[in-house]
Amino acid sequence: MADVKNYQEVVDIASKHLGKVGGDGYKNTYDPSLLVPIPRKLNREAYGIKEDNIPFKGYDVWNAYEVSAITEKGLPVSGMLKITCPADTEFHVESKSIKLYLNSFNMTPIGRNTKECIDIIEARVSRDLTELLGGHCSARMYLSDLGATYGFKGYAKLGALCDLDDIEFKSYKSDATQLEVDSSITEVEEISWQSDLLRSNCRVTNQPDWGDVFIRMKGAKLPTPEALAKYIVSHRQVSHFHEEICEMMYTHLTEAFQPEELMVACLYTRRGGIDINPVRASHAYLIPAFFYDKNLRLEKTLRQ
Repeated sequence: MADVKNYQEVVDIASKHLGKVGGDGYKNTYDPSLLVPIPRKLNREAYGIKEDNIPFKGYDVWNAYEVSAITEKGLPVSGMLKITCPADTEFHVESKSIKLYLNSFNMTPIGRNTKECIDIIEARVSRDLTELLGGHCSARMYLSDLGATYGFKGYAKLGALCDLDDIEFKSYKSDATQLEVDSSITEVEEISWQSDLLRSNCRVTNQPDWGDVFIRMKGAKLPTPEALAKYIVSHRQVSHFHEEICEMMYTHLTEAFQPEELMVACLYTRRGGIDINPVRASHAYLIPAFFYDKNLRLEKTLRQ
């Protein structure tokens, strides 16, 4: 992976915690210094994305399932924390560092009761990430899995649109040449397609990251289901962060089809107690409220 632009610089930053074994970095009391910011521009330069002219709207949504602290009387308070960060911040946060940071709350006495504890956790996480990343981040803690969840509806699965077993898959290195135009389309149409074929790898550790990708596109040039399936599979041996994979796909689809509207969302499988869900879109109205609204919980995919 040494040929990837800015590879070593990103590795040097992320390696503060990533790739370490044992209990290194694990603390039981609140410590925001554990958080590691990574400049987004280091990932974006390879795709021609300029920080002063970002071509999309978007968010990074983190669902952290192992969040806990104790009240001043020692009562454990545990739940799931939904964290939302805008995609136009100068930095994104390295995933293991946010896990270690959230773990540092575990034995920290916070609040006189459960409600106060939750309120303080939400406020601290929102404040710390907002200061770290350079844009307003929000956090909401849930203590129960009861209540409504929200997910993408009306997205056709690629396996229902074409026979995946008939396709010959040969490329596994993010191959945008797979994105063939459907010559049968002669006017503006819209597609909403879903696939669970996404697999990429961590940019630093090479551990596999599994996900579902949701693509909504409107235009006179659109891909065939077979072409899109081959393109998604081509990320199988690519090592990038979750956010970068989403932005790479958005960029490749934009270059190949020049759509009037485009939204790409990658809902990744939980790893280390956290699932990461980046979404990028040409227009803000294409992003469902359940992504950016901290009060709406994302519906889990099968593998989340």
